Amino acid sequence: MQNQSRSPLAFFALTVALFVPFPILAAFVHVPGLPKNAPVTDFFAAFVPAIAALILVHRAEGRVGVRRLLRRVVDHHRIRDKRWYLPVLLLPVVCLVATWGLMTVTGWQFQHQPELAVTTMLLFVVVFLLAAAGEELGWSGYVIDPLQQRFGALGGSLVLAVPWWGLHVPSILQSGQDTTLIVLGFFGSLAFRVLWTWLFNNTGGSVFAIIVVHAVTNVCAAYVPSIPTSANAPVLVALAVLVTALWGPRTLSRFRFSARRPERYRASTA
Repeated sequence: MQNQSRSPLAFFALTVALFVPFPILAAFVHVPGLPKNAPVTDFFAAFVPAIAALILVHRAEGRVGVRRLLRRVVDHHRIRDKRWYLPVLLLPVVCLVATWGLMTVTGWQFQHQPELAVTTMLLFVVVFLLAAAGEELGWSGYVIDPLQQRFGALGGSLVLAVPWWGLHVPSILQSGQDTTLIVLGFFGSLAFRVLWTWLFNNTGGSVFAIIVVHAVTNVCAAYVPSIPTSANAPVLVALAVLVTALWGPRTLSRFRFSARRPERYRASTA
């Protein structure tokens, strides 16, 4: 199936329809050992984008297309320039450290997120990888390419960020975040998707790369409960603006001050 034939609207509509039951179930499901305001069903809801993408691909291509899409989870071979592993692994850490510095200088304080036991956090490393794969097989493996073709890399990222953030709103509310964090979270989501599209396009369209950066971001948030993910928004927005200025809003893959013109990323057929 060619990317041009994919309908982002159909994907978003199906994703929302499949997602709706999970916030309802969250009110009735609790796992002993986890905080009461932890949305347990989020783990299962994370696979909704992948399921929606697989349904649409199967309808258009059958089992061959499904297998091809599933292989995108481990498409690390697309990362030809191995230097891009550095931002993939370290971008969340850099954002966390910069946010800590900003909070120290300004005196910002946020309500601590629920703390997890060490054994639980170790288990969550695996959980976060699986959940990130469930999300990004849909967001990055299926829908970002047609969005980029229609709106450009920057525009497509911003369009994607809105439903991506919207599906996190129920768990955000359940976790008890205040209005400030919710607003910061919205702008942080916009910046996240811009930065992740930047990584996606500069790693040859590797879904594996985005799964890793997504999982590392969640691990950082879990291990440092005093800095909620939403608090990273100022740093994320600043980085997204910098990346857009240096690599260009159309593709986010042409470094403007390099004598060597990198090969432009071409949207791939999954």
